[in-house]
Amino acid sequence: MKPVFSKPKALNDAVMHYCPGCGHGVVHRLVGEALDHFDILDRTVGVAPVGCAVLMYDYFNCDIIEAPHGRPPAVATGMKRSRPDLIIFAYQGDGDLASIGLAEIVHAANRGENVTVIFVNNTVYGMTGGQMAPTTLLGQQTTTSPYGRNLNTDGYPIRMAEMLATLEGTSYVARHAIDTPANILRARKSIFRAFEMQVKDMGFSFVELLTTCPTNWGMSSRESIRRIKEELIPYFPLGVFKEKEVADYI
Repeated sequence: MKPVFSKPKALNDAVMHYCPGCGHGVVHRLVGEALDHFDILDRTVGVAPVGCAVLMYDYFNCDIIEAPHGRPPAVATGMKRSRPDLIIFAYQGDGDLASIGLAEIVHAANRGENVTVIFVNNTVYGMTGGQMAPTTLLGQQTTTSPYGRNLNTDGYPIRMAEMLATLEGTSYVARHAIDTPANILRARKSIFRAFEMQVKDMGFSFVELLTTCPTNWGMSSRESIRRIKEELIPYFPLGVFKEKEVADYI
């Protein structure tokens, strides 16, 4: 898993549309490195969400299919069951996965579908205007919570990794942050591990990544990086929440 510094074969040579300071570009790079590492690019299909990553087919040098809002786990399930020889990964944001797609992610995980889900959590709906998401922190101002998220009316932010780790069908569940070089390397290791789980037919794997959204947070890139450390990580702790061993599947 030694880091490489050339462009992964899994990524196209394209100019990204993401806002300056956005974490999607880094996450794309880490996923691309994982596909290269396991030499699975020619049999990989990604599932794009409705959200900022809807154009991910421009960047990945593999087949990408677009799913209705929140439904990537259901689409991934159908593809994997019809073509179990393929490597299927879904790539979702917090609005797509934890709001409209909550039922799909929970039941795909509970069934132990042998797919990999990359969950990009920036605590806000990005593409559609910066609305409050299920992961929006208490007190956080968004276009639909101008006075901040209110516990009494909006409830608590959902911790997806912890919730999915309780399900019997999950083989690997982790959360990392895209803020410092050290944390990015830890995220890279977990993404590699999640794809390894699928390659070894070990069931549902899930990696949550805390990332920035400077545009909708109303912050500079540097300020948004600082916010991950000071606000997001204290509420969404980092680490591996579940990891099954190969022996569990023999």
